[in-house]
Amino acid sequence: MTAFRFIHTSDLHLGRRYANLPDTPDGNLRGRLMEARHAAISRLAEAARAHGAADILLAGDTFDSATPSHPVLRQALAAMGEHHDLRWWLLPGNHDNLREAEPLWDTIGRDAPGNVHALVDAAPVDLTPEATLLPCPVAYRSGGTDPTEALATMPSGTGALRIGLAHGGVTDFDDTGATIPPDRDRSARLDYLALGDWHGRLAVGPRVHYSGSPEQDRFRHDRRGVCLAVSLAGPGAPPEVAEIETGTFLWARESLRLTPGQDAAAALEALLPASGRREILLAIEAIGRASLAAQTELGRAAERVGPEFALFRLTTEALATDFEAADLDDIDRAGALRLAADRLRDEAADEELPPEQREIAAQALARLYAIVKEGRG
Repeated sequence: MTAFRFIHTSDLHLGRRYANLPDTPDGNLRGRLMEARHAAISRLAEAARAHGAADILLAGDTFDSATPSHPVLRQALAAMGEHHDLRWWLLPGNHDNLREAEPLWDTIGRDAPGNVHALVDAAPVDLTPEATLLPCPVAYRSGGTDPTEALATMPSGTGALRIGLAHGGVTDFDDTGATIPPDRDRSARLDYLALGDWHGRLAVGPRVHYSGSPEQDRFRHDRRGVCLAVSLAGPGAPPEVAEIETGTFLWARESLRLTPGQDAAAALEALLPASGRREILLAIEAIGRASLAAQTELGRAAERVGPEFALFRLTTEALATDFEAADLDDIDRAGALRLAADRLRDEAADEELPPEQREIAAQALARLYAIVKEGRG
């Protein structure tokens, strides 16, 4: 038989508002992130054509909630319908589960273009005479059961490929309470099990894969989103699985380790990507030790480069302060400011005080130093 090709994706979360993110001064970061999720539809279509596939399997959480706004829903269906040479197979996940999102799935079933299919029943679907799709829609957000249990007895045509489609954790990723056995491909005689729920790319086994979200939404996976281009040569043959990058934004985390005497601003610049900063959300944690002067220069460097990124976040809670006499002299050599600086230094160095109190003192001293330097500048 000719190899059956398809795209495996999941967790598109259309309509996510990113309320947990501070918006940028121009106020458009959240809007850009929401638009990138919608634009992933076209990128998935491009990936399908490049792979020679006619089917795109979405393994749950196409929508971020059971009640996406009317424009989010209609625009998503319209975007999929524009790619009329492709078939879109949408599985209810825990965010857009059957129980809470019944009106949503009724609307999709009634109004979706002919190439968009809602998989609301745990019943086999013949994709071709040689390939059967075995969907496992999520009925409840916190079902507490294995969503793939029905796969073991779900029928398929004689000699047809068995492709499972499900949403849930092989380990319990969130509050769904459902755990999928890692050997479900063997117990259900599957040629491939396409999973959603985990937003990062993860291969559980040769036949069991999480594609991750095509557009990332958190500081966890440190890479752009991908979809999976899957080829099945025939029943029992090992699948060929290739990653195709689909993400616009990169959510990245870095550690900046500083040592006394080091040029903190130069160290920060060396850590930063040379290009593409507008599409990067970057969270940097400064660790190690640095003088008050170095910390001030680090803060200034962060303020200078931060606006070049979609989002830039520098945390210094884990950065210890080296209290140099020259730094304290820079604040003042005598008088009230020097008295305050000396007291803060003593508190920060007093090992008999609780760590939280010492940290507050160190941060207050660093802030005092920065204020004085800014005022004199």
